[in-house]
Amino acid sequence: MHCGFDIGGTKVLGVAVTDDPVRPQAVRRRPTTYDAGALVDTIVGMVADLEHDTGQPCEGLGLGIAGIVDRQGTLRYSPNIPGVVDLPIRRLLVEALERPVVVENDATAATWAEATLGAGQGSDHVAFVALGTGIGTGFVVDGRLLRGWNGFAGESGHMTVDKDGPLHITGAPGPWEYFASGNGLGRMAREAAAAGGLGAVREAAGSVDAIRGEHVHHAVVEGDAEALELVRAFAREVAVGVANLVHVLDPEVVVIGGGLVEMGSVLVDAVRDHTHELVLGGPHRPRPEVVGARLGSRAGALGSALLVAAELGGGPSPH
Repeated sequence: MHCGFDIGGTKVLGVAVTDDPVRPQAVRRRPTTYDAGALVDTIVGMVADLEHDTGQPCEGLGLGIAGIVDRQGTLRYSPNIPGVVDLPIRRLLVEALERPVVVENDATAATWAEATLGAGQGSDHVAFVALGTGIGTGFVVDGRLLRGWNGFAGESGHMTVDKDGPLHITGAPGPWEYFASGNGLGRMAREAAAAGGLGAVREAAGSVDAIRGEHVHHAVVEGDAEALELVRAFAREVAVGVANLVHVLDPEVVVIGGGLVEMGSVLVDAVRDHTHELVLGGPHRPRPEVVGARLGSRAGALGSALLVAAELGGGPSPH
């Protein structure tokens, strides 16, 4: 059995997988703690929980963390886990558990899951875009997981798409995730509601200032025409970054994941259409597939489990 963890800004998701990674033998969740020692203790405790649930030992564990993780398994920085910086989490867990540990960025781990088990299966050239509170990305190039010099590859949400744009929480001007994340969708909705639109969304939220991306999501599910129109406009902001990724990496498949993809085809189809409009030489080149993710919110944890399994010789290698 292998254990995989997805560590985000609000929760830690752990899964125990055996022969069929898509169907975990056990699943556990705990709140994320913003203290380095407590975070390590949380993971150690969850390993014990998963072993108890399955009655099997965890041979190795993989972690996907929302932040920049170097090749030695040190969490250097995470805007989503404030106060936890330069944490040698791989070393600490190896010392505590005395078994193999693999640590990656959460989107990188999710990319490997979608490329090997999910919507990118069968392709050696996959780009994964997770649309959530921010934007995470990861890439498989020539069948190999792209990690970069330090292991920091995939922070595409922070690439500048408007050099004169508003400042992001990181202090950088106009990054892609400012416009095309869940926070960006909420901002677009508040602006539209303040101008007199999105009546159903405004009513559901209680006020213009209270509107968030999830309110738009619910309105889309209900078929609200104004919300559907807003999402199609938002999809172009997503496609700006996706087209840039296509220009740089030439993927065969672009997998759209993260919480926002739960809106379904209205978002994915619009991102696909806008991407094809924006890509250089569009009519004269094969079109990359733009598809919704298949593995849902467990992709990061499943990918982490796959990565440690590969390290132990029990699955497809990302190298």
